[in-house]
Amino acid sequence: MINFLVFCLVFGLLHQSGAVQMDKLGDYKTCGDPECSYALSMATALDDFIAPDCRFINIKKEQMVYVYSKLVPEEDAGVFWSGSIYGVRYVDQMGIVGYFPATMVNETQTFREDNVKLPTTDMDFFCH
Repeated sequence: MINFLVFCLVFGLLHQSGAVQMDKLGDYKTCGDPECSYALSMATALDDFIAPDCRFINIKKEQMVYVYSKLVPEEDAGVFWSGSIYGVRYVDQMGIVGYFPATMVNETQTFREDNVKLPTTDMDFFCH
C-alpha cells in the first residue's frame, strides 16, 4: 500500500510539473561515481550546438563544459555525453545539465580515471 501511495505522489508531482518522458539515448553510461555527481572531465566546445529538445543543452563554440557522464554507444546511435556549461557570458544556462554530442567537444582535462558503468534509467531522459 505504501509503494502505491509513493507511486501516486511521484506521478502526481511529475504530471503537475509538466515533466515529459523522452526516448532513451542509451542503455548504459559511465560516471565517476555511482551517483554521477562528480565531473569526469572538462571539455571545450569545438562549435555551437543548438539543443534539439529538452534532453540537451545549448553550447557555444569555445565554451567550457563539465562532463558528468558518457553514454555507452549503441549500434546506429550517436555518442552523447551529459554535462553542464561553464562561462561568464552564458550565466543563465550555468548549472543546467543536459546531453550533447561527444563530437562537439574536445576533452582538455580529466578529473577521474576510474569510471563506473551504470544502467541508465528513465529519469536520465526526463524533461522538466
